[in-house]
Amino acid sequence: MARYILRRLAFSIITLFLLVTVVFLITNVFPSDPGRQIAGPFASQEQVDVLNEQLGTNDPLLNQYGRLLRSSVTFDYGDSFQVGQPVSELLWPALGRSAKLVLYGLVLTVPAAIAAGMFAARRRNTFIDRGIVTLGVASSSIPEFVSGVALQYFIGVKLGWFEVLALAPRGSNLITELKHLTLPALSLLVVYFGYIARMTRAGTIQALDADYTRTATMKGLSTRHVMRRHVARNALQPTVSVVGTQIGYLFSGLIGLELIFNYPGVGRLIYNASTSKDFPLLSAGVILVGIIYMICTLAADLIIAWMNPRARLQVTS
Repeated sequence: MARYILRRLAFSIITLFLLVTVVFLITNVFPSDPGRQIAGPFASQEQVDVLNEQLGTNDPLLNQYGRLLRSSVTFDYGDSFQVGQPVSELLWPALGRSAKLVLYGLVLTVPAAIAAGMFAARRRNTFIDRGIVTLGVASSSIPEFVSGVALQYFIGVKLGWFEVLALAPRGSNLITELKHLTLPALSLLVVYFGYIARMTRAGTIQALDADYTRTATMKGLSTRHVMRRHVARNALQPTVSVVGTQIGYLFSGLIGLELIFNYPGVGRLIYNASTSKDFPLLSAGVILVGIIYMICTLAADLIIAWMNPRARLQVTS
């Protein structure tokens, strides 16, 4: 297990290095003048040149690349071009808000999807099974911003059950925050319920047809014992992998929902930074999301290796 962990950590470090390189290349491909953007169109060229010199945008590309690598380790990206505040003061609060939304969405989605997938697998080829699969395919085909608008209008505006804006007032308690986050969390439920349920169903069917399940059943073990001790541990491995990769995506892929519900999360922050060409904030946001994605994927791989020792043996062999 230690060898497997070290191998996966090495892959993660290499992936992070490649991500930083790609971010640097992209942010230096597009022509821009940060000094002009900050100083405004009426500033003199001398003022713009002095500002660019202070920002370091006139330095050789190799020096700028070295600073980006160092910033990826220390996570000190300097100040935002547009706001003038340290990037960390803008990014960490947005990350915390996105984490609340992602966690709440997963709490609503994952248990319901796993239960539905295993329930459908135990009743395969029945009306219930086909209904769950059809519902899952239909819900997965709806983009989150479409489901978000529908839920916001019908449940938030028409029925008035939940708040239409996701950000609760400052100083609100946990119940109030969850009430504000319910509609975007339900939007995540609509989108990811079917995907996770179908993955769980497929894994459960494969585990139910395995020899070890037949052997346990022939020994006279109860259905609950067989499902808990023999089926669930193997059936949920694809689900764990899917959830791990989706967590990393959710931190940056919720731009549509964050715009609809006026929620200042990481996705919206990255979007604003890209439209305003705020390269320090954009680079920090993309790299942070990449790190979160790698951590979640690594955690999912380690959980799968713990659940199934054959997985880590295949990687280290």
